[in-house]
Amino acid sequence: MKLCIAEKPSVAREIAAILGAKLKKNGYFEGNGYWVSWTYGHLCTLKEPHDYTGMWKWWNLATLPMIPSTFGIKLTESASAQKQFKVIESLVQRCDEVINCGDAGQEGELIQQWVLLKAKNTKPIKRLWISSLTEEAIREGFGNLKDGDDFLNLYAAGSSRAVGDWLLGMNATRLYTLKYGQNKQVLSIGRVQTPTLAMIVERQKTIESFKSAKYWELKTTYRDVQFSATIGKLNDKEKADKAIAYVKGKAFHIKEYTQKEGKESPPRLFDLTSIQVEGNNRFAYSADQTLKLVQSLYEKKLVTYPRVDTTFLSEDIHPKVPKILQGLNFYSQLTAPLLDKPIPKSKKVFNDNKVTDHHAIIPTGVRPSGINPDEQKIYAVITKRFIAAFYPDCIVSNTTVIGNVEKVEFKATGKQILKPGWREVFANEKSSSAKASDDKEAIMPSFTEGEHGPHEPEVQEKETRPPKYFTEATLLRGMESAGKNVDDDDLREAMKENGIGRPSTRANIIETLFRRKYLEKRKKNIHATATGVGLIDVIQSDLLKSAELTGQWEYKLRLIENGEYDVKLFRKELIQMVVDLTNEVMQAKDKTIALHDETKAKAPPKEKVKAKKKTLAELNCPKCGNGSLMKGKKAYGCSNHKSGCDFLVPFVMMGKKLTEKQIIDLISKKKTTIIKGFYRAGTDQKLNGRLTLTDDFNLGFEEG
Repeated sequence: MKLCIAEKPSVAREIAAILGAKLKKNGYFEGNGYWVSWTYGHLCTLKEPHDYTGMWKWWNLATLPMIPSTFGIKLTESASAQKQFKVIESLVQRCDEVINCGDAGQEGELIQQWVLLKAKNTKPIKRLWISSLTEEAIREGFGNLKDGDDFLNLYAAGSSRAVGDWLLGMNATRLYTLKYGQNKQVLSIGRVQTPTLAMIVERQKTIESFKSAKYWELKTTYRDVQFSATIGKLNDKEKADKAIAYVKGKAFHIKEYTQKEGKESPPRLFDLTSIQVEGNNRFAYSADQTLKLVQSLYEKKLVTYPRVDTTFLSEDIHPKVPKILQGLNFYSQLTAPLLDKPIPKSKKVFNDNKVTDHHAIIPTGVRPSGINPDEQKIYAVITKRFIAAFYPDCIVSNTTVIGNVEKVEFKATGKQILKPGWREVFANEKSSSAKASDDKEAIMPSFTEGEHGPHEPEVQEKETRPPKYFTEATLLRGMESAGKNVDDDDLREAMKENGIGRPSTRANIIETLFRRKYLEKRKKNIHATATGVGLIDVIQSDLLKSAELTGQWEYKLRLIENGEYDVKLFRKELIQMVVDLTNEVMQAKDKTIALHDETKAKAPPKEKVKAKKKTLAELNCPKCGNGSLMKGKKAYGCSNHKSGCDFLVPFVMMGKKLTEKQIIDLISKKKTTIIKGFYRAGTDQKLNGRLTLTDDFNLGFEEG
């Protein structure tokens, strides 16, 4: 039997129907020599700190950095996920071959490989790699299954990304929370979220500290066309007054009049970031909302795979374009002119060198039905962009007129649409696809070089303006280009390898920052909250805040994916980075007094311990108050552990074996006396200090 594992039940159902596996079983389909099962996304995840050692269950600076000798995975705690894993585990042991039908991307590969690793798979693996879920695409994919070993580098990159996020996120979050956190607030640090937040905070501070300055511009109107003086901004009112006095009452002369015919290429096809930008600009959709809409269209077989970072199609798609266009019935008026002649094969659309795992997002040609209004909007945007890609260039006339009043030169420019070309697709539609420009603006009359006449000069008083707040659209572009403002399509394409985050994760990063109250939205503008600003202010490390440094990390992950960078070297760099960061923060002067210290100082006096000392067996659990303390193999725990009480005190903390008296003091007095002989994590450095029991019944450590 061949075992196919899809990422979702709905996809498994489609595959099973095509393969003839029609018999529904508990957790899988069977038939025609196939078992078709599924995951629910992430069935497995990296182990948490406390899974490695009891010392890491409690947050204290002395145990940082936490660096496991090897990283392990575990099942998620969801009952349904664990039940489904048991089904897959059983099928893996009994099958002859595994066909990985997971999402065809880095994250999808990671999900599937972790499940197979946990299930102890030893069977050969094939890979289904498709860009759409149409029946034709699935049949073609099964007819061209790839060797699972071809995707080991993709898995290595995904695994390295997960480990890197664990090392930095777990350690930096504990480090900054313990060092600077107040009122028990967790200061969440992440490889992508922190530089993203830093970009927003930096922009916000620039806006808030911006001091507007007045300036003046000299303009004049000749034959109903406004000209601007080429001397530019005048920062002095007196100079402006002198300038207008100089040109008043004198004739305006036409010095040069040039018209050049130009071409405007159709807009690029969509990658995930650009469709999210379009969704935000056009419909005020969040990045996450647009992603979910495109994902839904993909699962309904209407568009191709969404989590892509290319705006190109592979050359083997070219012969399939007519069939796709023929299927776009609702747009037959737009597709008819294209189907009358061969489809052009432009390098701006078809380029194998620009396509790796998947091509740009395009419609599949399947007739849409049963989609909601929001899905219809996004589907229309994707489809019109696809159709426009095969229309001819827009032909424009660019006009430049140079005039002068004696020694003062003036200039005016304008544009006229000669042949609309691809703009016909977006007629009567305000769209960033059509570049949202008013094509009739500044269409000029004809001028003759040497002509002259009266004009109407004026000085316009203006004020400098601060940069604009980020919207989700501009923030996505900033993440894509590592914080640099880039409008040029070609340059932005070249910078993608150094962007922060991946197209598939950026929406979630933005949502996480909102969820953690670091950001808030005011209309379409994104503002950092006081908490978000405070977090960035307390972080001095450029490593955590720099979009460029994080982009370099992303670049190395891409090299790993291509087999061009050593995984072990990358991991070694990660560990060194975390060690250096920990040392840097530990040696820095405190900017604030941690509130947990203030709370201890202000706490009401504790009741005096009775003269008669209790044994551990006589003490009640301090957390639930009902259970008694029981001795286990490695720790004292609560007798109510089966009912959910997770209170534990390990026998050994930070390399020091605790005495019974010390544990009694810890539980009854919430602190021990000074104990000698602790060790700082990962070092031979000895520490003296006391163990404490926090208000939420976790163990703490006070060096002293």
